[in-house]
Amino acid sequence: MQATFEHVSFYYGKRKALDDVTWQVRPGTVGLLGPNGAGKTTLLSLLVTLAKPKGGRITLGEHDLASSAGRREARKLLGFVPQRFSLAGELRLRDTVEYAAWVNGTPEPGLSAAADRALSEVGLADRARSRVRSLSGGQRQRLGVAAALAHDPKVVVLDEPTVGLDPGQRLRVRELVASIGRKRTVVLSSHLLEDISHLCQRVAVLAEGKLVFDGSVTQFQALVDNTDDGSATMGSGFERAYETLIARLGEP
Repeated sequence: MQATFEHVSFYYGKRKALDDVTWQVRPGTVGLLGPNGAGKTTLLSLLVTLAKPKGGRITLGEHDLASSAGRREARKLLGFVPQRFSLAGELRLRDTVEYAAWVNGTPEPGLSAAADRALSEVGLADRARSRVRSLSGGQRQRLGVAAALAHDPKVVVLDEPTVGLDPGQRLRVRELVASIGRKRTVVLSSHLLEDISHLCQRVAVLAEGKLVFDGSVTQFQALVDNTDDGSATMGSGFERAYETLIARLGEP
């Protein structure tokens, strides 16, 4: 499923957080990068209908997010995992995911099957009867993803899904995101360039509220030539490209 931003602007008081952003989110996994204050969180908030643009137009599939009806229908198609979220420690995993499915409109007879499917998809089916408080950080993150997947959305938005995780946990979450992206449209915001380079087919970069790059990972890396001996790795080349792009923003 495709999402489209057309000349979108957003303000906090007099401060412009997004400035005339035009962007197409295509099926697959797209990475969203930018310095602190670039507008990434605002952009995600608009996409998941937590806010309305002050100017321009956003559509998700055939649904126009400017209307209440459009936002209501779009929410049925969206799954969102914010950077910070709370889970009730006393609840069992199955109860947590069933509740998420119910909140997002799954009929009561289908709640158990929805929870089973989502927990299986994130690799937590064997912990369905465990209490949330017993989970590790990586497992809690995967449970948050399961809750977002409970109503089987077409578009999944992940804000910094690997932040605060150790390398092993980060790898398991990264594998999960890759799996989700094979079947759904995924928007992944991360400050970890390694996550973006390994998971995403396309990259968008925001700076000072403007979209300054939108293209493939290969095109993004091509902004900076590899070393003469060709020894630059995917990760290092990607990071150099990003730093170069941001540096160029200040050039006249």
